[in-house]
Amino acid sequence: MIPLIPTPHMLLIVCPLVLLAGFVDSIAGGGGLISLPAYYMAGLPPALASGTNKLAAAMGTSLAACHYGRCGRVNGAIAWPGAVGAFLCSALGALLMRQLPQTVVRYLVLGCIPVAAFFTLRGNGKMPKAPALSPGQVRLLSLLIGCAVGFYDGLVGPGTGTFLMIAYVSLLGMPVLRASGTARLVNLGSNVGSAITMIIAGRVLFALALPAALFSILGNALGASLAIKKGAPFIRALLLVVLGLLMAALLIEVL
Repeated sequence: MIPLIPTPHMLLIVCPLVLLAGFVDSIAGGGGLISLPAYYMAGLPPALASGTNKLAAAMGTSLAACHYGRCGRVNGAIAWPGAVGAFLCSALGALLMRQLPQTVVRYLVLGCIPVAAFFTLRGNGKMPKAPALSPGQVRLLSLLIGCAVGFYDGLVGPGTGTFLMIAYVSLLGMPVLRASGTARLVNLGSNVGSAITMIIAGRVLFALALPAALFSILGNALGASLAIKKGAPFIRALLLVVLGLLMAALLIEVL
């Protein structure tokens, strides 16, 4: 039986790892690769772990999105349509999470990761050439990206911010740092949509989510500040590390 009040042992496991997850997530996405196992280690069942993680992550991501926004690293014309799409479709993904075969989803993601790594490496630190799209086409494409990645976030989770960044750089020609900031706002939309669905379903342990959220906020603040200071080469390198970890985690689950 899960205690209503988290024990010191649970807090000692979850809080430091959530801080690290927030740090990584605010730069290159993929924080769920660290935070979700932390909740499992603390003794939470998968459904409760997922909901608790979403609420804490949403609070941390909001801080990172604000920080990037204040520094002018968020493209609002791209971020807001994507955030709306991510909010709606992440809620749908969370609702369908228990009905769709997770193994099929993981195989599809495994196939996408090498492609994502290719696009990350292709630029070799150089700015990609922006495609010739009208403002309306850019907003529509951003909405579709938000819908697709938001649905993945609600259904699977880890790597959402990473896939958003790669889509913005590869499909919209955005600079890496600006793509990272824009992805944080869209990821916030998907986190909020999933979190609301989980709260309604009673899958959030608030007594653990709230202290974890404080550490998530701290980690996101540190990571966003470092990303802005170090710039694109640092973000690109961490992005590749996160992709490698994501692929390893999914391979372990599938095999």
